[in-house]
Amino acid sequence: MTTLKAKLKDDLTTAIKARDELRSSTLRLTLTAIQKEEVAGTEARELSDAEVEKIIAREAKKRREAAEAFDKGGRGGQAERERAEGEVLADYLPKPLTDEELAALVAEAVAEAKAGGAEGPRAMGAVMKIVNPKIAGRADGGRVAAAVKKQLAG
Repeated sequence: MTTLKAKLKDDLTTAIKARDELRSSTLRLTLTAIQKEEVAGTEARELSDAEVEKIIAREAKKRREAAEAFDKGGRGGQAERERAEGEVLADYLPKPLTDEELAALVAEAVAEAKAGGAEGPRAMGAVMKIVNPKIAGRADGGRVAAAVKKQLAG
C-alpha cells in the first residue's frame, strides 16, 4: 500500500475513535474515490503516491466548487461544511506555491521555451508543457495560465 493511502487509512481510524464526524466522513469519501480509481479499467492495480495525491487534489477541487455553488444558492451552512472538508483534504496535499515562487518557475519555463525557439503569445502551449510537471498540483491551473500569459505579454 502506498504511504499516502496508508496515512489516510490511519487518520480515518483515529478520526473515528475521536468521533470527529467531519474528518471521518471526508476521509471515507476520499478513500472511496481512491478505491474506485484502483479498480477502474480492465485490471485492479495499486496507485502510486502521486496518483493518490492527484485524486485528493481532485476531491479538494470538488469541495471548493461545491462551496461556491452553495454560496450562490444561499446555503451558507452547506458551503461552510464543504470548505471545512476542503481544509481537511488540504492537509494531505503539498504546500501551495506563493505568487513569487510561481512567477519564478514560470520565468524559468519561458526562458527555456524561448531557448527552444518559441516566442510571444503563441508560446503558451510550449511554456505550459514545461511548467506543469514542475508545479504538479501545487497551484491551480487558472493561476498558472494567468502567470504564463503575464510573462509572455512582457
